[in-house]
Amino acid sequence: MPSATPSPAKSLLTPNDHTLILIDHQSQMAFATRSIAAEVLRNNTALVAKSAAGFRVPTILTTVAEKSFSGPIFDEITDAFPDEPKIDRTTMNTWEDSRIAEKVNAIGKDRIVFAGLWTSVCIVGPVLSALDQGFEAYVITDASGDISDEAHERAVQRMVQSGARPLTSVQYLLELQRDWARSGTYELATGIARVNGGAYGLGITYARTMFNAGEGGH
Repeated sequence: MPSATPSPAKSLLTPNDHTLILIDHQSQMAFATRSIAAEVLRNNTALVAKSAAGFRVPTILTTVAEKSFSGPIFDEITDAFPDEPKIDRTTMNTWEDSRIAEKVNAIGKDRIVFAGLWTSVCIVGPVLSALDQGFEAYVITDASGDISDEAHERAVQRMVQSGARPLTSVQYLLELQRDWARSGTYELATGIARVNGGAYGLGITYARTMFNAGEGGH
């Protein structure tokens, strides 16, 4: 008979146990993305970038053919990471660029969270490669997208079948916070949610404005 203890699952993310890799959130890639609306994709990507920056998660930014074809990454990412260099590649599979491997190894985390465009190529490639080399892989599915619902869903299914763990952008933020009594990041987390958390953010604003209410006794 198992015994319950007040401790989290080991598979839950914390700010200091993983690396985030944001891949090819670029104009040219977004133009053909159909599995998610562009404005929703940008909002969710902003939520992820702000969360990672605020919780000080080691983050790698990578682009493909930035100057010659695909264009710059979303402003929401560079706003969150103004000083983080972008690694521009020719490889469709980010993991096959030696500079990415070097940076992953330098950071030294065995758990990696991925998001980007397109799911079926730019995310499947590195996720399967990371899993094959013994890393744990998580995919933020609503900060990723593809040329069709079918392409996105089959890509997610393929990665999950191989051992990747899917999650959403809001889930990522709340998993990093985990406990509303953690006052040091309470305003950070709820502030991000108010701006980029959709209806959930509206609820936070309403409760704070109307009743001066907050989670965890804040």
